[in-house]
Amino acid sequence: MQHRISEFAVGLLFGIGLILSGMTDPGKVTGFLDLFGQWDPSLALVMGGAIMVGVFAFAIAKKRTTTFLGGALHLPKSTDIDRRLVVGGLVFGAGWGLAGFCPGPALVSLGAGQPKAAVFVVAMLAGMYVFELLERRAPRDPAGAH
Repeated sequence: MQHRISEFAVGLLFGIGLILSGMTDPGKVTGFLDLFGQWDPSLALVMGGAIMVGVFAFAIAKKRTTTFLGGALHLPKSTDIDRRLVVGGLVFGAGWGLAGFCPGPALVSLGAGQPKAAVFVVAMLAGMYVFELLERRAPRDPAGAH
C-alpha cells in the first residue's frame, strides 16, 4: 500500500508541475515550437529545469541498485543512436508539434476533460498498439540488437 501512495503522490506532483509550467496548454507548446513566428521561449526554462533535475537524479541513480522504496533499479544500458531511436524521436517530435501534447501532459489534460487530449490519447494508444504488432513480427537478432 505504501508504494501505491508514493506512486500517487509522485504522479500528482508531476501533474501539478505540468499544469503550472504550461505543458498542458497545446497553444503554449506550439508557440514554443514556432521558431519563425510568434515564438514563446518560456518552455525552454521548463525544459532546462527538467534537464538539471534529470542530470542530478541519474547521477544518484547510477550509484544505486535499488529505488528509494526498495524496488530493483533498472537503468538503460545502451548508448547507441540507432535507426529506431532516430525514427522514434522524429515521430514523437511530429506528434508533439502537430498536437501540442506529449504523453504526460496529454493524460493530465484528458483528466481535465480537454477533447483535443482525448483524440491525442486515442491516437497515442493506437500508435503503441501498432508498434507492439510490428515488434512481434520483427526478426530477432541473436545478439539482442534489432
